[in-house]
Amino acid sequence: MTIFQETETVELKKSTSELKEAVISIVAMLNKHQRGEVWFGVKNDGTVVGQQVSDKTMRDVSKSISEHIEPKIYPVVEQVAVDGQQCIKVQVEGGEHPYYAYGRAYVRVGDEDRQLSAKELENMVLTKNRDRLRWDTDVCAKATVDDIGAGKLKTFLKGCGLKFDTIPNSLEKLNLVKDGKLLNAAVLCFARKPEKFFPNARLRCAVFGTLDTTVTISMQDFYGDAFYLIKKAEEYILEHINIGMRLDGLLRVDVPEIDREAFREAIINAFCHRDYREYDSVNIAIFKDRVEIRSPGLLYGGLTISDIRRKMLSERRNELMSELFHRVHFIEKWGRGIKMILEREPQTEFEELGTHFIATFKRKSYDLTKPGRIGKTAQKSSEKSSEKSSEKILAAIASNPEISARQIAEAIGMSPRGVEKQLDKLRVQGVIKRVGPDKGGYWEVVKEQKHD
Repeated sequence: MTIFQETETVELKKSTSELKEAVISIVAMLNKHQRGEVWFGVKNDGTVVGQQVSDKTMRDVSKSISEHIEPKIYPVVEQVAVDGQQCIKVQVEGGEHPYYAYGRAYVRVGDEDRQLSAKELENMVLTKNRDRLRWDTDVCAKATVDDIGAGKLKTFLKGCGLKFDTIPNSLEKLNLVKDGKLLNAAVLCFARKPEKFFPNARLRCAVFGTLDTTVTISMQDFYGDAFYLIKKAEEYILEHINIGMRLDGLLRVDVPEIDREAFREAIINAFCHRDYREYDSVNIAIFKDRVEIRSPGLLYGGLTISDIRRKMLSERRNELMSELFHRVHFIEKWGRGIKMILEREPQTEFEELGTHFIATFKRKSYDLTKPGRIGKTAQKSSEKSSEKSSEKILAAIASNPEISARQIAEAIGMSPRGVEKQLDKLRVQGVIKRVGPDKGGYWEVVKEQKHD
């Protein structure tokens, strides 16, 4: 005995008297799974009851499907004997969803058909067209293999553990060719001059003297491949923010006021996930109190700011670019980038403004210099820090009177400029004096340092 059961891809109808409902079920299954089947002559509890089947019955089923479903589908309609009873089996497939029955769209939920809301219908259309709309997998019609830089490709392949033989073969390995033509991702990442094909293969950087854009101190544009621009963005930020230092054993380690790994991750995300159909470029804006990394294109795939802050989740606008970045360990497939940024820089802010996504990092140096923020507590803290530095300098001099300012800096973990300031202060106070020339002379401690 044959057992039937309704599912998300199987609908059972007692007879063709329920043909209209069957057409709706077909659409609902196509919209959910792009396939489905309907049986006439089987009750919805799975009992086979059969029905009269004639040539006209078969034509009516085919005609009803043809006339009342859009876009058109081409079902397989056949007469089937089941447990000695005559039934009609209809099989359908189609990938042109959303499909409509009698002018309305439906979706399968369990074994029921539910009409789609306007928002659900919009999301279905966007999801369906997502791959078709991807910029990075489009063919760059004007570019040829001759435009690709072999050196860039060799460096990349070495970084991801692959061997280089020829440019065409290497691009093929990376899925950067379609029907013998270069994809946009290949040109943006490996062309000698990507800007020749994409004017927005550009990084725009600026430093402003205030909290807004009224006073411009520096402005610079960079052109080149995505990896080059990421490097330049990182260098530009490091060049224009304050760098402190700490000791790691006997070695001095530079410590930027904004965590380097955090803003580098934001830069990589900007180039990886930006909307390259927008003419604008990735922008770096450095203000007195913050650094902004601005990327054309809002969050993708329905994500919200709340989603990316709370969940380890990402939706990729440029899937092929993301794969390339992942190969050389620029990004992780699990979307941990935002979490890492917030772990290293908890005060980082993310926002969508106009057509841009913006990551904002606060500059720690601004809080120390902001008018009204340095009160008595801050002043005392600064004085104590200065006293400790002076004590370290005096101890270094006591152990080696011929020690140079640079050697003192290396020994106690201060910047050479900071050491020079402290030495000048101690000389003015009469605590130390220099005997002989800068080279070949020595330090002498004249009196004990006074403490308030």
